[in-house]
Formats: sequence, C-alpha cells, structure tokens
Amino acid sequence: MAVKIRLRRMGQKKAPFYRIVVADSRSPRDGKCIEEIGTYDPTKNPTEYHVNEELAKKWLANGAQPTDTVSRIFKAAGIEK
Repeated sequence: MAVKIRLRRMGQKKAPFYRIVVADSRSPRDGKCIEEIGTYDPTKNPTEYHVNEELAKKWLANGAQPTDTVSRIFKAAGIEK
C-alpha cells in the first residue's frame, strides 16, 4: 500500500481550509484517511499551518511520501525528510 501525506480540502466555497492527512495514494482527495496530522489555512496573511511534528516524523520514517505542497509546509515548520 503506497501511503502519501497530502491535503484534504475543507471549508466553504472560495474559502479553502486544508487538513494535512496521511492517506492511501489510491483514495480520493477528500476520501478516507488513515490519520490527520495537521492543518493549513492559506486564506490568512501570512498563511497559517499547524503540524504535529511527532506524527509527521513517524510517518516519514515509515515511508510515507509528502506531496509538493506538504513538503514546503514541512520545510517551513522545520521538519526534514
């Protein structure tokens, strides 16, 4: 099973809010996830993000692949792969 760390879109129309989730790569964007590890809010200036570092490092160590956007959030949060 290929596992990805990616964003799940929440919020209203034209007001996105994202949760950072660990999910099977074959599941749909807003479908079932394995675990939620943080949030990302691009509507605020500057953008806000909250990441549970312990869970993120655990999943990265177990082989989960972050998407490009999540990689940038992790780099800003100080979580290295």
